[in-house]
Amino acid sequence: MTAPHSGSPRTTARLAGLAYLLMFVAAALATVARRGIIVSGDAIATSANIMAHQSAYVAAFAGDVLVVAVYVVVVALFYRLFAPVSRTLAQVAAAFGIMGCAIQATSALFQLAPLTVLGGGTWLGVFSAPQLQALAYMFLKIYSQAYGVALVFFGCFCLTTGYLIYRSTFLPRVLGVLLMITGVAWLGFLSPILATKYIAVIMATSLSEVVLALWLVTKGVDEDRWRGLARPGSA
Repeated sequence: MTAPHSGSPRTTARLAGLAYLLMFVAAALATVARRGIIVSGDAIATSANIMAHQSAYVAAFAGDVLVVAVYVVVVALFYRLFAPVSRTLAQVAAAFGIMGCAIQATSALFQLAPLTVLGGGTWLGVFSAPQLQALAYMFLKIYSQAYGVALVFFGCFCLTTGYLIYRSTFLPRVLGVLLMITGVAWLGFLSPILATKYIAVIMATSLSEVVLALWLVTKGVDEDRWRGLARPGSA
C-alpha cells in the first residue's frame, strides 16, 4: 500500500511547474512596477522618482520578495522530484537554490533603504539633500550587486538540476541541456562587467526555464520511469 504522503510524481512535477511560472509572473510584475523609477547614473532623478511613485516602488519590492518565496517552493519540489536520480546531487542543487534565495532575500532589504534615507527623519538632518540622494542610489547599487551574487548561485542550481534532468529517464534530455546552458550563462555574473555586456544573451538563455516550467505543467513526468528509479535498490 502506498504511503499517503508519497503522492504522485506527475502531481509534484506540475506543482513545481506552476510555482516556476508564478515566479516568472511575479518577477515580470516587479519589473513593470519598477520601470522608469531607477535612472541609471542619476541619483537625483532616481530619488525624485522613488518618492513620487512610492506605491509602485513598494510593489516592485513585494514582487521581488514573492519571487524568493515561490523559488523556495520550486527548490523543495525539485528536490523531491529528482532525489531518485541522485539524492546527493539533488541535495547539492537544493543547497545552491536555497543559498541563492537567502542572498536574494537579503539584497531586497537594500531596496527599502532608499525609502528610509529619503523619508525625511529628523535624525537625517546632518546630511544635505545631495548626500541623501547619493546614499539612496548607493543602496540601489549594492542591491544590484548582491542580486548578481544570488544569480551565480541560481546558475549553480540550474547547472546541477539540468544535469539531473539529463541523467533522468522521466524527462527529455534536451530540457536538461538547455537548463545547463542557462546555468552557465548565469555564472557570467561572476564577472559583473562581462554580465552587463552580454546581459541580453544571458536573459535569452533563461527562456529554457520557462520551457521547462511549461513542460512540467502540461506533460509532467513519466511516472513509470520515475517510480523505477525511486524503487529501493535501483541504480
